[in-house]
Amino acid sequence: MQLDFWEQNLPFEYPFTISNGRSKTHQHSLMVRLSLGNWVGYGEAPAIVYYDVTVANMMEQLEKQRKLIEKFALIDPERFWHFLHHLFPNDPFLVCALDIAGWDLFGQMKKQPLHEMWNAPWNENTLTPICDYTLGIDPIEKMVEKMKAHPWPIYKVKVGTEYDIEMITALRSHTDKPLRVDANAGWTTEEALQKIPALAALGVELVEQPLAKDNWEGMAQLKAQSTLPLFADESCVFEKDVATCAHYFHGINIKLTKCSGPTPALRMIKEAKVLGLKIMMGCMNENVIGSAAIAQFLPQLDYVDMDGPLLMTELNAEGLDYSFDNKIGKIAPLTKPGLGVHFKIPFKK
Repeated sequence: MQLDFWEQNLPFEYPFTISNGRSKTHQHSLMVRLSLGNWVGYGEAPAIVYYDVTVANMMEQLEKQRKLIEKFALIDPERFWHFLHHLFPNDPFLVCALDIAGWDLFGQMKKQPLHEMWNAPWNENTLTPICDYTLGIDPIEKMVEKMKAHPWPIYKVKVGTEYDIEMITALRSHTDKPLRVDANAGWTTEEALQKIPALAALGVELVEQPLAKDNWEGMAQLKAQSTLPLFADESCVFEKDVATCAHYFHGINIKLTKCSGPTPALRMIKEAKVLGLKIMMGCMNENVIGSAAIAQFLPQLDYVDMDGPLLMTELNAEGLDYSFDNKIGKIAPLTKPGLGVHFKIPFKK
């Protein structure tokens, strides 16, 4: 194989802000390309400051291990993931980018889309979840403005402010569409116990990661009393976390970048179903390449948050349709081999 990689820096339409004041205007990402003859596979991993993940560090690690990666015989993507997992044991984001590219390349070689390879076929009649549109934290009037500018069937709202209830009340006054809230671990137990009943009264559908990732005592109390489904995000990162979260949440949000790629995500979904957990797959502002990897899981999911391309003003690939059969938020089946999308930004070594 030949390995190429580079930095991608794409702008958001609006500054993207979540709890604790974490905000960004652009998404820096690592892009990787694996080539074998005429076959090419692409992968993507975003840089996330609060996880101490930078593109520069990932590129440095890739350069150090380039020769070993290029010597690997790609005959089984799962075997490739295990190789990468041992090569970069502390870099799940980097492993994810390569895992996505490996699956994309393997799908090209086998002339199959990934969902078929995963025994989860997807066609125009398959029931798949609608993608939400995320409203990052802003002054209330700005959040209403963003919502009005982007009519959508489901909104995911970032919360974790002193004005959460006022925010959702204002948004609810302008739409009857389902609302989901994501606190990004921004509430205390006492706040959550107060806010969740009020949010339920406002027609909120679910709450994502209400408390700090290791506040298990608070989560036990919250699950016992919550009138809304609770989904783990920061509390459910790796495969080992799924069984633990089953005691404290109603569902989990799997992030490909955090769990280290599609390969472990497949195992997490299987375990979550056995444990009776609802399954969401979320994004970390990946563009089209990373979002197409999420889309390949759609037949296996209950909820999906893959709106990175909707939030940015430039796209790194084409072929991902968010309005299938004139239904906004409905993702069109990806039927082409591999990821099913076509990389379009000019590649530069």
